[in-house]
Amino acid sequence: MTTILTRAPIAPLLDRLFAEASQASSPAMAELSREERERLMLSKTEYLEFYRRAKDLWLPVSRETGVLLYQLARSTRARNIVEFGTSFGLSTLYLAAALRDNGGGRVISSEFEPSKVAQARRHLVEGGVDDLVEIREGDALQTLAGDLPETIDLLLLDGAKSIYCEVLDRVESRLRPGALIVADNADYSPDYLARVRAADSGYLSVPFGDDVELSIRLG
Repeated sequence: MTTILTRAPIAPLLDRLFAEASQASSPAMAELSREERERLMLSKTEYLEFYRRAKDLWLPVSRETGVLLYQLARSTRARNIVEFGTSFGLSTLYLAAALRDNGGGRVISSEFEPSKVAQARRHLVEGGVDDLVEIREGDALQTLAGDLPETIDLLLLDGAKSIYCEVLDRVESRLRPGALIVADNADYSPDYLARVRAADSGYLSVPFGDDVELSIRLG
């Protein structure tokens, strides 16, 4: 089994992007108190304001979570992946690399911030995987409300934590039995955790590492 993940152009691209992400700052976010940042982040009505202010922050998955995404997509031979929260496209690169190594497929990704969409698209072109990705610009509650594949193999939740449940509502009917859901920073979405961990939820779910919830859709 070979992978494009450890070769140029993706390997050096990821190294550079993670380095850039570690140096990023946001003056608009610095103006907010910690309490106000948490209030906006956890709001179900003001999450767009939080992410507008965070437009200069990369907010990527960790390298470990990126590799996990690749592993899950490869091991399940995923063809159709949905991603909530493109940001600058680091997680998208891992997912698209898995699809390339699987022989093809499509990542449908959604991002609120237009400047991030433009940058993510450039990164995907640089990585040579842009043909595998469709980025939908706007609020995921609208962009993921329709025109989805008949079956979805993997769902990544990594956007506004306050609406994880609402995004799942848009996608759930398309999740095939055995589909996987990776929810990053799910501890900020207690209603989501309560939902997927419930005995009658239709999911089997466990925390994975420090900040990821991994769930499987039961048949």
